[in-house]
Amino acid sequence: MNYKELIVKSGIKMLNSGMTVETWGNISARDPRNDRVYLTPSGMDYSKINEADVVVCDLDGNILEGHRKPTIEKDLHLEIYKKRKDVNAIVHTHPIYSTVFSCMGEDIPPIIDEAAQVLMGTCRRADYALPGTMELAENCVKALGDTAMSCLLQSHGAVCVGKDMDTAFKVARVLEMTAEIYYRIRATGGSPIPILEENIEYMIDFMKNKYGQR
Repeated sequence: MNYKELIVKSGIKMLNSGMTVETWGNISARDPRNDRVYLTPSGMDYSKINEADVVVCDLDGNILEGHRKPTIEKDLHLEIYKKRKDVNAIVHTHPIYSTVFSCMGEDIPPIIDEAAQVLMGTCRRADYALPGTMELAENCVKALGDTAMSCLLQSHGAVCVGKDMDTAFKVARVLEMTAEIYYRIRATGGSPIPILEENIEYMIDFMKNKYGQR
């Protein structure tokens, strides 16, 4: 797989999806064969990034390839990869509805079946820390825990992970859809009916072991 090409195409995909604006957000992928991590460069227009702009480093943060500064959230990506061996792609987005709840310091519960199946439980809010700091990276890792596929960075945005890039983007889309539905319910003065925990567990197992073609 050409991981540099993957990063370039994923940046354009994120920009066109409306999940971020301008140069905010960041993306990475890990090659599980050698633990090389491919990162978007800091502060560059996604529509203008090419493969030569992609930064490659190891899990200790040593730059192996690239002449650009990596995203300031490099440590956040690396700490997730160190903690979660099941994660090989990370998408940090700045979507509207998810960020509304991050700014309120609230979690987003899995109120719809898609969220229960894909998010692997509640999308929890990580405590506030300044962008680009190790404190933010550690807070993010804590909020994700061992199994969650997304978390909110307080007053900042969302972090979505996956076994591959397609999965990470799927998580990002489902999270934002769930956040919008949750927002609209709250805006009417209502409250969602929670999905029972045993049903959430069933749907997680269903997605892992029964859904789709084998």
